[in-house]
Amino acid sequence: MAVKKLSAEKLKHYEDIIRTELRESVAYIENINKEQSVGARESSGDLSSYAYHQADQGSDTNLMEQTVMMMEGEREKIRLLNDAMRRIADGSYGICEMCGEYIQDTRLEVIPYATYCVSCKEKSEDKKRRQRR
Repeated sequence: MAVKKLSAEKLKHYEDIIRTELRESVAYIENINKEQSVGARESSGDLSSYAYHQADQGSDTNLMEQTVMMMEGEREKIRLLNDAMRRIADGSYGICEMCGEYIQDTRLEVIPYATYCVSCKEKSEDKKRRQRR
């Protein structure tokens, strides 16, 4: 079954969305890095030489772990966006990797790096849920 390619106009539209999301993700990571470089004591305004309370250290550690997880999620999003740009270049963008049909425009507007149509994504998620049981 041959599926025709998306129009050049649609591809340009999705490319613009992807480029915008890439810029936002990179800026987000850069902002987090800047905040981290300031350091916990300076950012809180506490420049005293007193040691932190143990609870403060635990809170700081928890915040750092959350920040690392958010950055990793953002890095993964950047990887997926770059993959989407590659698919635009090779002509496979917007085509479901499972069934070969078009991915719905409404899905691509929200998740421009989607590789599955809604139906196939649901099947994939159902399969993962069953395997975890």
